[in-house]
Amino acid sequence: MCGIAGIVGPKATQENILPMLETQKYRGPDFADFYCETNKIALGHNRLSIIDLSSNAHQPFTSDCGNFVLVFNGEIYNYIELRNELRFQFNFTTQSDTEVLLNAYKAWGEDCLSKLNGMFSFALWDKKQQKLFAARDRFGVKPFYYFVDQEHFYFASEINTLFAAGITKTANEKVWLGYFLQGDYGLPTETFWKDIAQLPGGHFLTYAAGNINVRRWYFFENKVHLWRNQTQKEEQEYITQLLLKAVNLRFRADVPVGFNLSGGLDSSILLALIDQQNIDKSTIEGFTFVTHDERYDELKWVQDMLAQRPYDLNICLLQATEVPELSLKLAQHQAEPYGGIPTLAYSKIFQLAGQKGIKVLLDGQGSDEAWAGYDYYTHQSNSNIQGVTQSPFRPEVLDADFAQKHIKTNYPKPFADDLLNLQYRDLFYTKIPRALRFNDRVSMLYGTELREPFLDYELVEYVFSRPVDLKIKSGVQKWMLRKIAERFLQKELVLAPKRPLQTPQREWLSEDLKEWVRSEVEKLYAHSWFDQNALRDELNLFFSGNHQSSFHIWQWISAAQILR
Repeated sequence: MCGIAGIVGPKATQENILPMLETQKYRGPDFADFYCETNKIALGHNRLSIIDLSSNAHQPFTSDCGNFVLVFNGEIYNYIELRNELRFQFNFTTQSDTEVLLNAYKAWGEDCLSKLNGMFSFALWDKKQQKLFAARDRFGVKPFYYFVDQEHFYFASEINTLFAAGITKTANEKVWLGYFLQGDYGLPTETFWKDIAQLPGGHFLTYAAGNINVRRWYFFENKVHLWRNQTQKEEQEYITQLLLKAVNLRFRADVPVGFNLSGGLDSSILLALIDQQNIDKSTIEGFTFVTHDERYDELKWVQDMLAQRPYDLNICLLQATEVPELSLKLAQHQAEPYGGIPTLAYSKIFQLAGQKGIKVLLDGQGSDEAWAGYDYYTHQSNSNIQGVTQSPFRPEVLDADFAQKHIKTNYPKPFADDLLNLQYRDLFYTKIPRALRFNDRVSMLYGTELREPFLDYELVEYVFSRPVDLKIKSGVQKWMLRKIAERFLQKELVLAPKRPLQTPQREWLSEDLKEWVRSEVEKLYAHSWFDQNALRDELNLFFSGNHQSSFHIWQWISAAQILR
């Protein structure tokens, strides 16, 4: 897990690549270096050492033939198997997954991508062809941002890194409008900043002679259709083995590994799957956050789960008084809106893990999307926000001329089944892309790597393809997952309903932090996007007790902090 950056074109110099590496140095505090052919190509890398901690695995990594130079962010979990497959073709000099990735490209070209089980974004320079090849993993776990003009191609792991290279910082009104009016965070190609694009998950690009070509390499729909025509004889056992394999692969590391825990089903199953691994459990630690509000804290559940287990528990406290400073820090660091106070609380976990030298954490992200776990799946609405009964948006606070520019986002529907289309939307366009971005930033800020076993592509493809009654049966969501859980967990955990990851956000914003909220939102009064009077009226309505939802309040705080 690292940070990557690069420039192709006349401005590719040491002087220009170094500020980019400095901006994202927390992503890779263990080592930083660059490769440069002045005025042609500059590649930079910030290393967080996870696999093969030796200097031999430093990047940029040059092939033994001298023709290819690679910068890579992420992990190839099946690197041992691929290394064994490639060992007769190449002489390996390291134990790293980086060298495996480079040789896989040499052996199979772009087809190597389909052989990789991992989370990755990388860029590889071909000296002979004068061509850059870059790719991103299937679900876009690892980020890849880029800017292109007539003479240059810039890329980086973070948006702020591109700003450090001199890219103009101009708000993308289309995406901001979608955020205010639909709760969208942009399409997989977009960001909140004009002319800064994302390489979508499951895509690769080439850049040569001033021309960029972006192509898709992962066709999830095709995989699902193939699986829908197949059924394993012992389906429950087959899925159980997929789950165990996904967790096992994500324990491959040469550094300590821990896990994040809440009181929900997904965390419980993750913990049970960790129990089943043939690994040294004495060094594995758990992490959970609390706010000391008994209406929301799940500490009792977590402590009960760990009571008969050998794992130490680290309890990470977020207090209301920390929110003003921490929210500004994360807003400026994310460079785009993020998920509110729960994300702040989540960041405390990574901060403590980083301080303790635990560089890798596992969590339960991705289970709800594959297993149809959100409440709106049961009535198949178009909502993308869990746990609300009325609209969380306030379109009336926007300037009328600005609001009229809004173009509603319509998501593709590649399946005949409405439920599958909702799940597909959440996997590739809404829930997962934004959660992965939030999580990447808060983990990497503290030099820690987050791994998500439930997003293993083999697991997601198969579970997604299963009939509806395997996911939702007699009104019970995640039905088969709960059946599997019965092997490992006490009954009350298996039967526990889905609970959104909660903090006292509504209470803090309307009471404890009322004056701070007012001062932040007032910064938008003079902004051309907003109607000052309507904004003030809605804010007062929230303070007077109408706070069934606080999402719109957080939208305004985010805008004030990011656009300032």
